[in-house]
Amino acid sequence: MGNPLKKTMVYLGLADEEEVYEEETQAPARAQQRDRDRDREEPAPAPVTPLRRPVAVRQPAGGAVNEILTVHPKQYRDAQLIAESFREGVPVIINLSQMSDADARRLIDFASGLSLGLYGRIERVTSKVFLLSPENIAVSGHGGIAHADAESAGFDHS
Repeated sequence: MGNPLKKTMVYLGLADEEEVYEEETQAPARAQQRDRDRDREEPAPAPVTPLRRPVAVRQPAGGAVNEILTVHPKQYRDAQLIAESFREGVPVIINLSQMSDADARRLIDFASGLSLGLYGRIERVTSKVFLLSPENIAVSGHGGIAHADAESAGFDHS
C-alpha cells in the first residue's frame, strides 16, 4: 500500500483493503508490459514545421523624391491609403480640414504610430495639415514633431 491516495480512500472507507491489494498487484504487471512495448517500438519522428523568415521592410531607394501624396481624408478608413503610400517611401501631406475632430485625432494617432514604426517623421504644417516624411527624406525648416494630443493638435475640446 504505497499510494497515499489509496491509503486515504481506505482510511475514509471509500475502498476496501482487498481491492487496493488487487490493484497494486496488477499495476506492476501493466507497467512492465508498457516498458516492453516501449522498447520494441521505434520512436516516430516528430512533425517539423518550417520556420518562415521575416520579410524585410522594403527600404525605398535613396534617390530624389518623385512624388508627394496629398490626402484629404473624410473618414478614418482613409488611413489605409496613407499607410500604403508612406510604407512605399512616398511623403504624405494629410489635410484634416474635412474630418470631424474625433476622427482627426484618431488619424493623427495612427499616423504618429505609422511614422514611428517606419522610422519616419510627422510634422505639423498648419493646425489641420500634417506632413509624414519617410526616413530617407530630409525636411528643412523650423517645424517640429507633432504631438498626438488634442491641445497641441489644435482640435476643439468638445
